[in-house]
Amino acid sequence: MRAQRSYDHIPSENVQDVERSQWRSIRVMYFTMFLSSMGFSIVITSIWSYLRKIDDSADASFLGWVVAAYSLGQMVASPLFGLWSNHRPRKEPLVCSIAINVAANVYYSYVYLPPSYNKYHMLMARALIGFGAGNVAVVRSYLAGATSLKDRTSAMANMSACQALGFILGPALQAGLSFIGEKGFTMDIIYLKFNMYTAPALLAACFGVINILLVFIVLREHCVDDHGNQIRAINYVSEEQLIVPPEVEGDIDQIAVLTSNILFFVVLFIFAVFETIATPLSMDMFAWTRKEAILYNGIILAAIGFESIIVFLLVKVISMRFGDRPVLFSGLAIIFIGFFIMLPWGNQYPKIQWADLQNRSMPVLGRAPVSNSSVEPTGCPSDQIWCQFTPAIHLAQYLTSYILIGVGYPACNVMSCTLYSKILGPKPQGVYMGWLTASGSGARTLGPVFVSQVYTILGPRWAFSLICGLVLAAIVLLTAMYRRLIAFSVRYGRIQEG
Repeated sequence: MRAQRSYDHIPSENVQDVERSQWRSIRVMYFTMFLSSMGFSIVITSIWSYLRKIDDSADASFLGWVVAAYSLGQMVASPLFGLWSNHRPRKEPLVCSIAINVAANVYYSYVYLPPSYNKYHMLMARALIGFGAGNVAVVRSYLAGATSLKDRTSAMANMSACQALGFILGPALQAGLSFIGEKGFTMDIIYLKFNMYTAPALLAACFGVINILLVFIVLREHCVDDHGNQIRAINYVSEEQLIVPPEVEGDIDQIAVLTSNILFFVVLFIFAVFETIATPLSMDMFAWTRKEAILYNGIILAAIGFESIIVFLLVKVISMRFGDRPVLFSGLAIIFIGFFIMLPWGNQYPKIQWADLQNRSMPVLGRAPVSNSSVEPTGCPSDQIWCQFTPAIHLAQYLTSYILIGVGYPACNVMSCTLYSKILGPKPQGVYMGWLTASGSGARTLGPVFVSQVYTILGPRWAFSLICGLVLAAIVLLTAMYRRLIAFSVRYGRIQEG
């Protein structure tokens, strides 16, 4: 339930209008977060296949850079949009960022068109899509400023549930659009190849246009204090500010801020590794074709996304009983178990693409070697030397790990964002939320590059062992800083810790 609010500074006849406007605006922020995550995930299972189709010089290492480009763009943009939102109406950075996102998705749909360097065009398109997604910092700062401490966890959980729903519908829509096929059809008048690779990006662009309209029509500025008292509202006709928020005494605990950023970095790094490795790992270990990998991983990610939504709903209840920090600790522990289960063991080895090598090197009646391009090679590529001595990961391991990480990640995501906003307190959070988003984007930049390099060169055993070590380090850091990760108002004795 929402906390009781006091509107002593607002005329009584406007109280209901203010509250309705406040929650309508918050719901627009939910939708913006949903579209931001969907814009990332709607093509994530097909990037590898699309990349190889438009430029056969691209390898698994370059895939890491393509996936990371989104987060690199978001990392650069987040502090800028956060700073912008601190000094200007939030409509401005939101509309600008969403417009960039729409244009970048259209660009992604045309990366096959240039005669050369297509993989670099895809890299640039993904970086621009990520730059547009820098509005996540604006969304988080708005939500933190428009909710009381009592409402904060619930609102952050709802926001994260919308984010998870975006991750669900993204791969699900990609899987649904896979029926169009790789050839699809061509719209000659606009030089567009409409297929299972371009359709999702164009759909994301259409959703972005709808988002811009909602921001223009519905969004209004609102701010409440930790108790839920409205300290700032906007006149709905003239949009003039009615009340200026008072100065708040006390300094933000910068050590707690730094710790929260590090923990958020680890959580997002883990998930970036998890989503980046899914398609190459499943194709290597289970000998799936490109189309099968897109379809099956889309279904699996959608199922895990639904699981995450259930976790988000449960987290709101569990955190009220046990607190935010214990839930964060438990989530990290579950993630550790999930990656530990993924470690290869046993005496069964993955199928290796020897057949493809034989086909390529087979002379026909004294002529040059030919390639049997009509059959897509499946299995672990022979140029990945570790395939010959590393045991295969079983499908049961793969699914169990997904299920556990699908529990641990959403719990950590919600709690790290909630704790961070509470640590910052009622002061303007745009820039701070920009840095939080940037730390998460940095993780999503380094995670794909890390896993694509380590996985390609050393294999899954090394990749997942290093991830387990990183999660353990995060658990140690959380334990050491446990007492400092408290709300601003609790730190200064204005509210008792619940």
